[in-house]
Amino acid sequence: MSSIMFHGMGMFKHLLGFKGLSFKNISTGLNLKTCRCTSLYTTTCRSCIHSSADCLLDVHSPEQEIAIALGSNVGDRIQNFNEALCLMKKSGINITRHSCLYETEPAYVTDQPLFLNSAIRGTTKLGPHELLKVLKQIEKDLGRTEGIRYGPRPIDLDILFYGKLKIESEALTVPHERIWERPFVVAPLVDLLGSSIDSDTVTSWHSFSRKSGGLFELWENLGGESSIGRDGLRRVLPIGSVLWDWSKRTHVMGVLNLTPDSFSDGGKFQAVEAAVSQVKLLISEGADIIDIGAQSSRPFASRLSADEELQRLIPVLEAIVQIPEVKGKLLSVDTFNADVASEAVKRGVHIVNDVSGGQLDPKILTVVGELGVPYVVMHMRGDPTTMQSNENLQYEDVCKQVASELYARMNEAELSGIPLWRIIIDPGVGFSKKTDQNLELLMGLPSIRREIGKKSLAASYAPILVGPSRKRFLGEICDRTNPVERDPATIAAVTAGILGGANIIRVHNVRYSLDAAKVCDALLKQRKTSGMHV
Repeated sequence: MSSIMFHGMGMFKHLLGFKGLSFKNISTGLNLKTCRCTSLYTTTCRSCIHSSADCLLDVHSPEQEIAIALGSNVGDRIQNFNEALCLMKKSGINITRHSCLYETEPAYVTDQPLFLNSAIRGTTKLGPHELLKVLKQIEKDLGRTEGIRYGPRPIDLDILFYGKLKIESEALTVPHERIWERPFVVAPLVDLLGSSIDSDTVTSWHSFSRKSGGLFELWENLGGESSIGRDGLRRVLPIGSVLWDWSKRTHVMGVLNLTPDSFSDGGKFQAVEAAVSQVKLLISEGADIIDIGAQSSRPFASRLSADEELQRLIPVLEAIVQIPEVKGKLLSVDTFNADVASEAVKRGVHIVNDVSGGQLDPKILTVVGELGVPYVVMHMRGDPTTMQSNENLQYEDVCKQVASELYARMNEAELSGIPLWRIIIDPGVGFSKKTDQNLELLMGLPSIRREIGKKSLAASYAPILVGPSRKRFLGEICDRTNPVERDPATIAAVTAGILGGANIIRVHNVRYSLDAAKVCDALLKQRKTSGMHV
């Protein structure tokens, strides 16, 4: 005999007609006890191998919002996650949100490899025990076998929450019984929420924690945000063969324009030999990432076809990947074209940097999701020919509106198959912005994170890229018409960005910008050590 406790009685009024059930109101909800499995049960739930009470929850289940935890520490952990997400989608689970990705030290059984942990939020019409069965089958398909409890496993999938329900049966306990003691579960779980509660279901999830401050208080009690980066818990983003912890230092992205009409260095690096020489220079000066663009995104730039863009890009890219200097460095393609992104990744590019955030070629979101590489979502209104129009320059609160519009693009990317733990955000300095608006963005990165965090805490933790290098607004401020003369102003701009929380700076002059980044990182470390607040 099983006991099942519910919250949300209204959804189950249609069950009251079943025979063999007695109901008793209790403080936690309803306690349903079933005495026998009627013929109606047997007909409706032929495949159910659990008790009658287990069957009850799987009869004509309405769509429910769910949270599922993922863990892996055997084999290719990222590939295990990718395959698990794909199989979940094929099995009746609509994934709407992803948490960040965490590398964590093992718990309980400590003599085993490090884990990757994450979580997803979604909806399903599967009943809870049907869902459990699906997840167990996915684990089996990905090679999980019976072994040591809490021991190594290629994939571990646990139901954290199922709608507003609290379930206790012989086969399933929801909320998962050990959530409350596990930082490696609570961290990604909290990521799935916003600082503003967005539904009654989320309210019930908070209530399950039995804390007045809900899951947020629980997370703080377990160490909270201050525990990230230490205590065996770090946020990571998979790039190439590495797990990038973007909190350690600022990374520098060097710009390589293959265009004849870019505002700063158009026409200088179209020849393969000149482009390769510039890459060697950028790397020698300390660039971590080389961002290669064959389509100009300056104001009023004409749009190339995919074939034209590839004709510029491919010969240079094929030469770059052959030089020894590029070993250990990351390559990014600056494109909004899905076909160009696909061909570039096939030839060794690690990151897709899309100034349109998927708006100019909607196919790019699905393509990048399938490619399994990080995706830079930048804020821009319109396209390069219209982005500086009066209409696209209208903001009542530029940071708040950029945050809202950026999150909409991030959410669209997630729904298209790009996990949030592969997304980098760029507020789009110089794109659809006037001088004062660019300055507000550079000074307002913390407020952009907070605004995004109202809807998704995971999204608010995404790495931020800023690219003010040599842009027109710096020339207006400093009265420098020649873009090359704007490098000192660029250093000031990236300094403001880094101190405000930027993790990647995209620049033309790597040497000077790297020095600025090192000083900023030292200042931030000192602030953290001394407990200073800004």
